[in-house]
Amino acid sequence: MKKTLLILFVGFLSISINAQSKEEIKKDYTGPVFEFENEVIDYGEIAQNSDGNRVFKFKNIGKSPIIITQVKGSCGCTVPTKPEEPIMPGATGEINVKYATNRIGPFSKTVTITSNAFETQKVLRIKGRVLETKNDDLEKKKSMVSEK
Repeated sequence: MKKTLLILFVGFLSISINAQSKEEIKKDYTGPVFEFENEVIDYGEIAQNSDGNRVFKFKNIGKSPIIITQVKGSCGCTVPTKPEEPIMPGATGEINVKYATNRIGPFSKTVTITSNAFETQKVLRIKGRVLETKNDDLEKKKSMVSEK
């Protein structure tokens, strides 16, 4: 019984000592650190085949350059592109994402960034709903184009 209580006490003590917050660690960290404007982009309701391009903007608030080695979408319908050059401390960068809006219905996809930053893998998310374009709408657009 005494051994069990001693083990529990030591366990709780070690947890409380090591319980620094992520923000406290970032302040003292000497490497690169991402700070994203938004980690989730909500497309909202968009029309089928509309522009699926969006941008995640970030700043390097760390003390050394961020080198992004890979960005990967969770499926083939989500195509991200990364900056090729290192992002220097205090500089900003962008991760471009293109979602295939020919797929009708709700979506929630992720983009995983691999880098040398404080969080070596950072997961961003896109979401929204692609609405089906009705044939009547297409006919109106076609007739408007042919009238010009």
